[in-house]
Amino acid sequence: MSTVLTVPEPEYWQDACKHLMKRDRVMKKLIPRHPDVCLQSRGDAFVTLARSIVGQQISVKAAQSVWDRFESLTRKMTPAQVLKLKVDDMRASGLSARKVEYLVDLALHFADKRVRVSDWPEMDDEAIITELVAIRGIGRWTAEMFLIFHLMRPNVLPLDDIGLQTGISQAYFSGEPVSRSEIREVAGSWAPFCSVATWYIWRSLDPLPVSY
Repeated sequence: MSTVLTVPEPEYWQDACKHLMKRDRVMKKLIPRHPDVCLQSRGDAFVTLARSIVGQQISVKAAQSVWDRFESLTRKMTPAQVLKLKVDDMRASGLSARKVEYLVDLALHFADKRVRVSDWPEMDDEAIITELVAIRGIGRWTAEMFLIFHLMRPNVLPLDDIGLQTGISQAYFSGEPVSRSEIREVAGSWAPFCSVATWYIWRSLDPLPVSY
């Protein structure tokens, strides 16, 4: 199993919880049900994105199994090490041909410095999303997960996230399907802490936090 490198609680977390509990009736009940847990990051940009590619369109359990086999191919999961791997070995770990292509493209973007990792802390969310979706296999949802779980940006609202849609449907609309505009309307009282509210909506569906 890979080691989870976690960083401390985001500095805004307690303020965010107070804001959300004050502004939103669902959050007022939901947040106290999940004490002593918060958003966590593995602290490695390349690994976070590689894991997101491996996990696309398969279950969390299957993704972890494939990741463990893929990770065992190299002593340390770095762009340079991935570029040294043989395609056949990557395929044998359970990766599809397409995911192998995506992981190689990701490694090339990092190795060639086509992504400006050192600039990300100063860049706004949309600028980072634009940079990330230029990598094959990374769409807007994956980029938004990266903003939340790696960069810990406080105000990301991933409209295409199934968990967010389901959680809002159950908590605010008695299980009725929700539109993007309805999600935005609910999230109006969450800003500037949409990431935190989204994280708690996920907890309403699955109490066990995930890290990417």
